[in-house]
Amino acid sequence: MTDRPIGSEFGDGEPVVRDKRRIDPDTGALREQSTTDAPAAGAAPGTPGTPGAQPPRDPSDLIGPSAQEALLTEALAERTADLQRLQAEYVNYKRRVDRDREASRELVIGSVLTELLGILDDVGRAREAGELEGAFKAVAESLERVTEKLGLVKYGEQGDPFDPRIHEALLHNYSDEVDGPTATLVMQPGYRLGERVLRPARVAVSEPTEQLPAEAARADVPVENTDEDQAADKPAE
Repeated sequence: MTDRPIGSEFGDGEPVVRDKRRIDPDTGALREQSTTDAPAAGAAPGTPGTPGAQPPRDPSDLIGPSAQEALLTEALAERTADLQRLQAEYVNYKRRVDRDREASRELVIGSVLTELLGILDDVGRAREAGELEGAFKAVAESLERVTEKLGLVKYGEQGDPFDPRIHEALLHNYSDEVDGPTATLVMQPGYRLGERVLRPARVAVSEPTEQLPAEAARADVPVENTDEDQAADKPAE
């Protein structure tokens, strides 16, 4: 049997012996543990999880500067578009909320003012009769100022052109003094709040005589007797 040097199976040179005992056999003292661990067996340098390993590279590091700039430009454009879309949605939402809030406010004010129209009619009749005096006059004028401040508008005057959208015709006749359908008598004034009519003005309407129907015109014009009719009506001698 040929003598082989110790350690020849592991390559040339003497074998390396590492004493990993934590207690020194000679002194009995506790040895300090090394903070540096040897790399795991079979682990190549630079492998994640081993000492000296490098972090994984970003995929963008594998492309050129021009490609990176293109990617950043595209990402910026996408974020800008998202921000603009979000801002537009917020503006539309705010407008819709403001519009709904204003509509609700007008409905509430309109319902309150509608309940006060009867009182305003009484005030108007008292003023026409000359009975609006003293404390009652001060209260009435204060009420009218408050309703005007809330946007209540009174309309309906004699001679106004008749408009079926804001007038309610209670009487109808024909006259030679008008050129078209005209409110010749206001029986009850109308009120509106903005573009909304709270109560139409109740009026009497007159139309020009030339618009009188033919049957009514013939009924109003007296018929003159002809010679034959006069002879027929004359008693026989």
